[in-house]
Amino acid sequence: MNIYVGNLSSEVSEEELKAEFQSYGEVGTVNIVKDRMTGQPRGFAFVEMPGKNEARAAMEGLNGKSLKGRNLIVNEARPKADTHRSGGGGRGGPRGGGGGGRDRFGGRGGGRRF
Repeated sequence: MNIYVGNLSSEVSEEELKAEFQSYGEVGTVNIVKDRMTGQPRGFAFVEMPGKNEARAAMEGLNGKSLKGRNLIVNEARPKADTHRSGGGGRGGPRGGGGGGRDRFGGRGGGRRF
């Protein structure tokens, strides 16, 4: 089960976070999310625990617990939202924008002239 851990102090290491969760059962992976530009922790992490019952016990036991001066927010991670953006603006494509007016051969149009 994938677990979200929020309100995480920047001083907490992945090893320390793993140790907190291991007291409830087997821990698969721990990933403290870092800023791409600075490499600094962003204040949250994801912990993977294979056992659902152990994961639920960890969520109940660690939610609100103080770790390095911060009260943790621990709950089941939501699936990642689809970040693929499609569509968008009305312009673009091979024709581009262009003015109004008559058809392309009748003059007065703001588009290309041939």
